[in-house]
Amino acid sequence: MILKSLRKLAAAVAIGIAAFSIATPAVVLAQEAPATETAAAPAEKKADAHGGGKDKTLIDYYRLGGWVMHVIAAASIFMVWFTVDGFIKTSNGKVYPPASVEALRNFFRAGDYVGAYNFAKTHPCPVCDVVRAGIAYCPDGKTMTEEAMLSELDRVKAGFDARISYLSVIGVCAPMIGLTGTVTGMMGAFDALGKSGAGDAGALAGHIGEVLVATGSGLFVAIPAFITYYLLRNRVTKMMHDLQELAASLFRNMPYEELAGTHIGDEEIYAAKPVWAEATTAPAGESTPAA
Repeated sequence: MILKSLRKLAAAVAIGIAAFSIATPAVVLAQEAPATETAAAPAEKKADAHGGGKDKTLIDYYRLGGWVMHVIAAASIFMVWFTVDGFIKTSNGKVYPPASVEALRNFFRAGDYVGAYNFAKTHPCPVCDVVRAGIAYCPDGKTMTEEAMLSELDRVKAGFDARISYLSVIGVCAPMIGLTGTVTGMMGAFDALGKSGAGDAGALAGHIGEVLVATGSGLFVAIPAFITYYLLRNRVTKMMHDLQELAASLFRNMPYEELAGTHIGDEEIYAAKPVWAEATTAPAGESTPAA
């Protein structure tokens, strides 16, 4: 019940962030200020053209930020996607589903390791993958079994790290994208200053506004991306410890001696006797190759 509530809350937050990031025109920063139509001078008309006569809405700020706002908006959407996906994929119900854990425990209690292997193979999830790798190497002894499970744990962790690392990439790139908008905005500001001097304050203010909006938008995306990345990284670390403890509890007192020489599962064993060992057992009268 708590997990479902958290999922609903995360979805609601994600929708809110996405709506804010893509600058939905329906959301406004303030109501338009009342203005009286008078015979305006040319300078006043220019100020109105740059939005000086009214409070700006989000869509106005989005347009003011320039072309980099499209890239930042796309980055914000990806940030929301990887955030929601990361929290769902690392939830307890996905990593070690209670039904799968209880089924594996019942197989181990009954000593049905073939059944446990088949169940783990037909119900893929991190805990089943780790247990399946351990069962497959049980005939090779305790050391090989533990190494196989640790290797599988590393593979699972690498998969999660690869997904959440995109949040770190977004956190690093978003300010750089905003800085690109800062550079282009300053170029436009100096260009306007060189053409018309300080007299055209409206054009100069528009380019300076582009600089500030682009920089602020990049930080607005980067900060939550970094926070979410470290939260998910710590979550994955704890999840790996829980998986290792769960697997260790299942394989405690495993009868490795009784399983020695058997073959559990359908994984092919590639290593065979060396060819020279087979040659030494050749029938009498046949020559054997020199070493």
